[in-house]
Amino acid sequence: MKKQINFKLPFEQSLEQYMGINYPEYTDYQILQKSLDARGAPRGKEPVYHYTVLLDKDERQKEVFKHIETNARPIIIGAGPGGLFAALRLSEYGIKSTIIERGDRAQDRMKAISKYWRKGILDEDNNVCYGEGGAGLFSDGKLITRIKSDFVQYVMDLFVKFGAPEETAYLSNPHLGSNKIRQIISKITDYLKSHGHEVLYNTRVDELIYDDNKVVGVCLNTGEKLYSDYIILATGHSAKEMYHHLYENKVELRSKGFAVGCRIEHPREKIDQIQHGKFYKSEYLGAAKYKLNFYNKETAKGTYSFCMCPGGYVLSSGTDKDGIVVNGMSNYARNSRWSNSALVVSIENQENVFGGLRIQEQIEKKAFQLSMKESDGRSLPAMLVKEFMSGKISDQNLPKTSSPSGIFKTDITQIFPNDIVEHLRNALVEFDKKMPGFIEEDAVLIAPETRTSAPITIVRDKKSLESVSHQGLYPCAEGAGYAGGITSAAVDGIKIVESIIKKIVS
Repeated sequence: MKKQINFKLPFEQSLEQYMGINYPEYTDYQILQKSLDARGAPRGKEPVYHYTVLLDKDERQKEVFKHIETNARPIIIGAGPGGLFAALRLSEYGIKSTIIERGDRAQDRMKAISKYWRKGILDEDNNVCYGEGGAGLFSDGKLITRIKSDFVQYVMDLFVKFGAPEETAYLSNPHLGSNKIRQIISKITDYLKSHGHEVLYNTRVDELIYDDNKVVGVCLNTGEKLYSDYIILATGHSAKEMYHHLYENKVELRSKGFAVGCRIEHPREKIDQIQHGKFYKSEYLGAAKYKLNFYNKETAKGTYSFCMCPGGYVLSSGTDKDGIVVNGMSNYARNSRWSNSALVVSIENQENVFGGLRIQEQIEKKAFQLSMKESDGRSLPAMLVKEFMSGKISDQNLPKTSSPSGIFKTDITQIFPNDIVEHLRNALVEFDKKMPGFIEEDAVLIAPETRTSAPITIVRDKKSLESVSHQGLYPCAEGAGYAGGITSAAVDGIKIVESIIKKIVS
């Protein structure tokens, strides 16, 4: 009988040594989970790793898929994690798909992105948000998720199959880094193409084809039309043109809560010291993470950290030529000299479906206009945290930044509505109490962070996952309002395929 054990070890102690001393008869064990607890480190308490280990390695029962004979060839719009994992799941059943991606391959899109970061030349179809792998390719490669689903482990195992480190299958907060996930995503699409799936790069879906209340195909920017009984719409949270197209054709939409704010960047060493105390230089701990939140009871609004990137970079990630957006990422090693995180304020559902979208656009345009007026239209608006708190710009120069686009000093409060500014100020006071030194000399705020999630939901049936207004349309992942990261988007794509399979075989 398999035996599962739970224990904790000092952060510098070798697991292999511990197992050899305490369980010498079990030479082939399996790590089920590993997580770091460093909460007491700032007070001098030694960090520990928590382990769940299965004695005698248990080969996971491989799921058996019955190949389904069908002429159906689903069309998948978007080659982000939702779309690609939907295609992988279809492939398990022997069903081929056509994947349509408006941007380029992961490695090739880097050329367009580099032009944007270095020169401010934006390719509106091939950028940080559009292209193979989607926006998740440039947001740290985090696989953290709060969803509960049997498919989560399946997703992690697939990542390992396509080249992720084996620890991805058992770490509590796995992280691939933007460098590794690019390679993995390319391997996934190569695999799909070798198994009969068609991937159309640099091809945009301009319209869906409707037959009364049914979606039956797509119109491409090339003029070509493709038809299918199953259209998986996984366009990501920035494909605004598609929202307008759906609305004009009476596809059921509703507004959705989201959040806006800015990035805070510190020297990595400062965050490591705050979080890990005297242990901060240990090679066994790596770059420190944090998670902060503050709920304002008077306004019933939350302010929280989001997409924290230890040892990372702040990136310009807009998709409009007249707008600026920031995001964060880090590579697998998390070894840059800076750590950053979004600090955002929640915005509840708007009365108008496009109300949230308009808020995003207004903030992004103001940031761009400031950059054009006071800098070069490419650099990102920034100010010291202490200046933001006092409302006064000082003579102190901004420190060096991780951003390849550069930053320029300005009053970023003029970018945001007044209530967003006040919520950020109040929250920063509370965050400094939780992490003393968080508001410090070299801390910088870089603005704006607006694309935390889609501000619109494409409404679907809870069981079939099909649009409630149009048959044959399956809204998927972040852009549809049903996911919040790489893992949850991948899981959503898999769930949609399972629903389609039921329909095919019924």
